[in-house]
Amino acid sequence: MRTLVIVPTYNERDALPHAIRRTREAVPEADILVVDDASPDGTGDLADAAAAVDPAVHVLHRAAKEGLGRAYVAGFAWALARDYELVVEMDADGSHRAEDLPALLARAAEPDAPDLVLGSRWVPGGEVVNWPAHRELLSRGGNVWVRLALGVPVQDATGGFRVYRATTLRRLPLDEIESQGYCFQVDMTWRVHRDGGSIVELPITFVERHEGQSKMSRAIVLEALWRTTAWGLAHRGRQLAALARRVVPRGVRR
Repeated sequence: MRTLVIVPTYNERDALPHAIRRTREAVPEADILVVDDASPDGTGDLADAAAAVDPAVHVLHRAAKEGLGRAYVAGFAWALARDYELVVEMDADGSHRAEDLPALLARAAEPDAPDLVLGSRWVPGGEVVNWPAHRELLSRGGNVWVRLALGVPVQDATGGFRVYRATTLRRLPLDEIESQGYCFQVDMTWRVHRDGGSIVELPITFVERHEGQSKMSRAIVLEALWRTTAWGLAHRGRQLAALARRVVPRGVRR
């Protein structure tokens, strides 16, 4: 199946060559799209150089830094316009091991393949390496909150290593998505679930980045908290309204 690995970048000059090399070695049949948000460190130029010598590497330059969500949505549109069948999200910083990608793609290509294959840190067999305790607590706690607030039946809705079927992406209103960071991953997972899509989690090993600086910030955490809370309140409100309509049929005075 025609596969595109989308790698969003902003100031990832040191990490990107390793990500491209490892991905090409792990899944040589896949193409790579680097979506660069005008990195001031020259990451976009480095990506162009890689594309000049490898026809499987492509680059999408964006005018400014607009966040992870918009970068991925732009990458999705690029993939769908070129009829790729499987679309992968993968970080450039090495935290997502390219060596785990063949298993995710194999599951996504099976006859009974789900709409979304999640590389999960929090299912049996999954793990994190070199993470401080507070990061693990934040991730685990955030995922518990997502399950409680939204009813999404997955263990790692915030994870960004995943494979979508193109048919699934075509069904979703991608132009409506405004969320960023980890919240974007929750948003997409919830949209697949609400659309009736199937989701499967496979264990991965998540390794804390070696080069560059983490994009995690207080603003990203707060956005995820307030958006999921707002979505959860609206979701539970709709559930209560539906329950009330079943308990008290129309036309019956209360």
